[in-house]
Amino acid sequence: MVEDNADIKEEADLEEDGYTLSAKVLSAILFAVDTGDRAKLIELMEPLHAADIADMLEQVNAYDRRRLILLYGEEFDGEILSELDEGIRDEVIHVLKPEVLAEAVRDMESDDVVDLVEDLDEEAQEAVLASLEDVDRLAVEKSLSYPEFSAGRLMQREVVMGPEHWTVGQAIDFMREAEELPDDFYHMVLTDPKMHPVGHVTLGKILGAPRSQPLIELLEPGFRTFRVDESETDVAYAFNQYHMISAPVLDENDRVVGVITIDDAMNVLDEEHEEDIMRLAGVGEGSLADRVSDTVKQRLPWLAVNLVTAILASMVIAQFEDTIARFVALAVLMPIVASMGGNAGTQALTVAVRAIATRDLTGANVWRVIRREVLVGLANGLVFAVIMGVVGIVWFGSPALGAVIGTAMVINLVIAGLAGIGVPVLLERAGVDPALASGAFVTTVTDVVGFFAFLGLAGVVLL
Repeated sequence: MVEDNADIKEEADLEEDGYTLSAKVLSAILFAVDTGDRAKLIELMEPLHAADIADMLEQVNAYDRRRLILLYGEEFDGEILSELDEGIRDEVIHVLKPEVLAEAVRDMESDDVVDLVEDLDEEAQEAVLASLEDVDRLAVEKSLSYPEFSAGRLMQREVVMGPEHWTVGQAIDFMREAEELPDDFYHMVLTDPKMHPVGHVTLGKILGAPRSQPLIELLEPGFRTFRVDESETDVAYAFNQYHMISAPVLDENDRVVGVITIDDAMNVLDEEHEEDIMRLAGVGEGSLADRVSDTVKQRLPWLAVNLVTAILASMVIAQFEDTIARFVALAVLMPIVASMGGNAGTQALTVAVRAIATRDLTGANVWRVIRREVLVGLANGLVFAVIMGVVGIVWFGSPALGAVIGTAMVINLVIAGLAGIGVPVLLERAGVDPALASGAFVTTVTDVVGFFAFLGLAGVVLL
């Protein structure tokens, strides 16, 4: 038995290096659940990180998930809730016993509780808020009163602050005597008597300076603050741009009401990037935990949009029925022109959407970038024009057909580069998320231009 436990632990350690939970450990956990062996379950779960436990809960079916949560009982940690996918978080909260939920949430910092509560349904929100002490509940409700996706929602209320006249020794004594400090903090914020921030000092400088030295002499350069109503996207951009670690958040009276740390800012960036990728693919904000009906609702509208674009392309093809009927080879080669244009447009589009999200594509360089993508499309078009010209001659024995498809290839790849950059830029300036709508527009442009150029040239040259 000892050897078995050692094997499982070794397996867990190996999988931890790979950032995945091994099938062997998962099987052992589910076996403990099947046999109702709570002691064994706790033994197996104890070395696992909260993120790994959350991943496991997302992977197992609802029946096993419920049994595991109930058997695990009061060992269930609040950090697991913050790591869970939104799709099953409601379900898990409803399964947890009220006293277990209360203990789990009580250990979480305010920003994690806000992040947890804002995505829950009303019943689950009440269950979480009811589990908090009055002071903590009021703090969370105050944060929830700020606009969605704002700094007020992102911040944590626990801030380590001190008056601007303190010395290093007073700051150290304060932190040692404090009953509660945030789990993770990097600065002490200095304020004037009206709670207006004057700067902050890193913990490293506090620990490395003489006790008698005034904190005001150790202030960090480049101190920045955010307003509670400021967009969390702007906050995350500032953290990334200026290599910030933490920053205070101010209310309408410029008083410190919270602090944002780098982990929260990076989570926003990750979510923004994931959202852009999902929207570019037309799959919304779904996850693997979503039900079939929810997934259908998310994807159906974009498939409908694609159907409309396909009909538009078909209408172009219909204008050249006689040409296609006389030269069947055109029907064989048409998809190549459209496909190459679509792929080239997607490449440029991906670069543009990413550059807009990171604010690298601006009015100052947009024309240079557009010119570059057009020239890239021209160069690639010429290369593939030669290739397809040879294919047209060898395959169909027609130099004229080779020239037609080669020319159409150049035209479509140039237009693809132009549309791939131009469409998201225009949408962004019109106030529309370029990741949400660009794909459909670019696909329509490349299909229509590709078919029109190829079949139009064929009608002029070959007839």
